[in-house]
Amino acid sequence: MTLVTRQEVLGLYRKIFRIAKKWQSASGQIEETIKEKEYIKNEAKTLFRKNKNVTDPKLIKQCIEECEARIEIGLHYNIPYPRPIHLPPMGLAHKQGRMLRHQEKLRKISKPIYLKSHDEVS
Repeated sequence: MTLVTRQEVLGLYRKIFRIAKKWQSASGQIEETIKEKEYIKNEAKTLFRKNKNVTDPKLIKQCIEECEARIEIGLHYNIPYPRPIHLPPMGLAHKQGRMLRHQEKLRKISKPIYLKSHDEVS
């Protein structure tokens, strides 16, 4: 990891914790605000620790883009949790075979960038 990339990653990590410190839930309830702040902190710790040994520059860039996207979406919608995606059900293919593999591949490709690491952690 280059020095610039390291600084960018550490800057994002600090930015997330500053956001968590000032976070207010949409409902305004104290319990919910505390729960959402903890979620933001725990999610950041989990994902950053999971990716700390990544050395491929393309993968690092992808992780940075995912982080920035999740920050922007969270701030815009005032929801710290990843937004759900609505993909067609897998009911069109048989339980095995090329059609099923093709549908699984299409679903994986169509997943938004801000959800790439979410399924792996939760």
